[in-house]
Amino acid sequence: MDRMQFAMRPLACILLIAALPLSGCQGRTADPDRPESALAFPKPDRPVSELGANQFSTETERDSVNEAQTVMDLAQIESGMTVADIGAGEGYYTVRLAERVGAEGRVLAQDIDRQALRRLGARVERERLDNVSIKLGAEDDPRLPEASFDRVFLVHMYHEVAEPYAFLWRLRPALHPGGKVIVVDVDRPTDRHGIPPTLLFCEFSATGFRLTEFVRKPDLQGYYAQFEAAEEQPAPSEIKPCQQPGNGDANGK
Repeated sequence: MDRMQFAMRPLACILLIAALPLSGCQGRTADPDRPESALAFPKPDRPVSELGANQFSTETERDSVNEAQTVMDLAQIESGMTVADIGAGEGYYTVRLAERVGAEGRVLAQDIDRQALRRLGARVERERLDNVSIKLGAEDDPRLPEASFDRVFLVHMYHEVAEPYAFLWRLRPALHPGGKVIVVDVDRPTDRHGIPPTLLFCEFSATGFRLTEFVRKPDLQGYYAQFEAAEEQPAPSEIKPCQQPGNGDANGK
């Protein structure tokens, strides 16, 4: 798929997509705490942070330590790239990515919070970011078009993903060949708005990714991790769940 084919419209047309058809779940026991579309995947063996404020801190504070600049430099964001900003919230990264990739690049801002997307849509309209589109995601599916992105950003949000195995498994096909997934998070338990790096590595590895870079940087209030697709992606039934440190090793059981 050409990078221009993922329904980019001027001035951020908000795409509120209905839930995808369910498959692969017939015969499984219903779990009222999980979406039916995730039942083909292992249940994560870790607590999940409640959805936090969409403003991790003020944009002025974040810019004062060059947060976005540092992350975009590490991710080697260049003019003309196609980037997805997952959990975009109020758009701190979205607007800066839009400037960085330029008129020939594209940014897809995604969130599961409809109100946040409405506010972001208004901001994109106001700032005339013609290279930005907005899309509603789901807790177990980022709903990204296949083979469309050079980079996918998960900044201070991955610890809030309640179905990490389904989410990552469905994210992987969205990468261009050589595409990367960028995670910025904090080294602390998942119910305290962070995720230990060993658990992060395990969950990505379990769903068909390999780690390509990891650095701790104080100006990011945490760490930067970068992943790419491995040669093989396991079937959902082959995924081995990981454990948070303190509940056992963060290795597949």
